[in-house]
Amino acid sequence: MGPRGRPLPWLLLPLLPPLVAAAAAARPNFVLVLADDLGYGDLGCYGHPSSATPHLDRLAARGLRFTDFYSSAAVCSPSRAALLTGRLPVRSGIYPGVFDPGSRGGLPLAEVTVAELLKARGYATAMVGKWHLGLGHNGSFLPLRQGFDHFLGVPYSHDQGPCQNLTCFPPATKCFGTCDQGVVPLPLLWNQSIVQQPVSFPELVPLYNKFSRDFIADCARRGTPFLLYYASHHTHYPQFASREFAGRTRRGPFGDALAELDGSVGTLLQALRDNGLENSTLVFFTSDNGPSTLRMARGGSAGHLKCGKGTTYEGGMREPAVAYWPGRIVPGVTHELASTLDILPTLSALAGAALPKVTLDGFDLSPLLFGSGKSPRQAVFFFPPSPDPLHGPFAVRLGKYKAHFYTQGSFHSGTTPDQACHGLTPLTPHLPPLLFDLESDPAENYDLLQGRAGPEALRALRDITLHKALLEQRLEFGESQMGKGRDASLQPCCAPECSPKPSCCRCSPR
Repeated sequence: MGPRGRPLPWLLLPLLPPLVAAAAAARPNFVLVLADDLGYGDLGCYGHPSSATPHLDRLAARGLRFTDFYSSAAVCSPSRAALLTGRLPVRSGIYPGVFDPGSRGGLPLAEVTVAELLKARGYATAMVGKWHLGLGHNGSFLPLRQGFDHFLGVPYSHDQGPCQNLTCFPPATKCFGTCDQGVVPLPLLWNQSIVQQPVSFPELVPLYNKFSRDFIADCARRGTPFLLYYASHHTHYPQFASREFAGRTRRGPFGDALAELDGSVGTLLQALRDNGLENSTLVFFTSDNGPSTLRMARGGSAGHLKCGKGTTYEGGMREPAVAYWPGRIVPGVTHELASTLDILPTLSALAGAALPKVTLDGFDLSPLLFGSGKSPRQAVFFFPPSPDPLHGPFAVRLGKYKAHFYTQGSFHSGTTPDQACHGLTPLTPHLPPLLFDLESDPAENYDLLQGRAGPEALRALRDITLHKALLEQRLEFGESQMGKGRDASLQPCCAPECSPKPSCCRCSPR
């Protein structure tokens, strides 16, 4: 049943003809799980001593765990755009910063998403969770306009609305700290319609999980290959959880939220098993950016990496990642480079979908996942949350070496002892660049050029500088979508004619 008690729309669709169903059987299914603000050191399988993540740990033990996987941005709107398009977010104009409830801009409709590519190949497509790529006029930027058949979720971050009087943990624990004021209460959307405002946090993830189970079961019944994009709100601040997970972990509210995320992964895997689809489905898990250490114990951990969200240090963009496909992906650990930019080319290749006729920045990871164990990706480019053509990428990684041409702190990474992470630490050019060997020094503590850099390191720096220059020559910045400004009338309201706005925008499920 849908959020309003009506049958889900896909349950009303006719069965596919036998020939179509047979063709669909040759195409794998895809489940993409994206965490929010999850740090490199937050999972048990990445070394955290008190995280309760049994499903993710099991996924990592039975799948391919990445040690050197990167998001393409240090904050969430651009990183999500890159995952869906396979393009550096500056090409799409997703800068500076992130979208808010009244943003005029959004992910341009001219951009081709992985959902659109797969839909053209006969895939059913659904998204649950956090969108954060714009709303536009009459929902013109929402998931249904970007290749998804179904959407149940929240259009932006769940701290972008008043939360002080809302319950985050049952039975009556209010949300901790401060969320945005002077904007509408957080809405829950079913496709493009508001079904609840404000969201009931303790009930949200169970609703997402039911939606996901129903979607998977229906696709199995109809023999339709599918893409399910599950964009969790966890572990973004303020943390919340349902009754099943509230107060159940050693790590406090953050740990409870993380445990609920882990429980969702378990639910998805069980749904695949129940419908006989586990061996025909690629499950990929990662996060949008590093932890918001500004929130201290409620903000996550980058482990041994430097800084966190909002920075181009390793803690801002290196993420946990696991690829799981029983019988196809050999369990193990890979130290090869990979990125969220590589999701679209990889899924397109596996589905037999034609790539869009645009410049892509991602690579097909099939050789890494199924063949030689080698990644086609040579370099990773690190852009700040407010990029510009003058500075280009702040840092570049090539092989095991990383050079910082510019560094800057971020308020998201405040409160740590390292001053380089703090929001008041200004933009600093480095000539010569800072150069680190990330295999021996993943924490970026020891600049090789301040010591005695050997000939290999100096050659790497020359190659990195060349890669940076070549990218900048061919990199076009799209029109800034955030630069289009804000319009309070675009904020989603379930009672459009109510007064006074924004506080009057409230409704309960019918």
